[in-house]
Amino acid sequence: MKYRDGTEINLNDKVIFEDGSSGIVVCSIDLEEYSPAYTKNDWAYLASGVMVQNETSGLIHYSSEPVDFERI
Repeated sequence: MKYRDGTEINLNDKVIFEDGSSGIVVCSIDLEEYSPAYTKNDWAYLASGVMVQNETSGLIHYSSEPVDFERI
């Protein structure tokens, strides 16, 4: 998956959401990048997208573009 500017979303990217909250990319299913706490065995069933741990909303799966966050 990509940000609005066309760059790839990667594991451990820090992001900011439109509401001002922040988060971190904890896995990129598309790139097969997984943090130790969010393993491939747990999340590969989703088939595509990224998982973001949002400071206010918790864990969010994004499977289509455009995403509502940007890299900071």
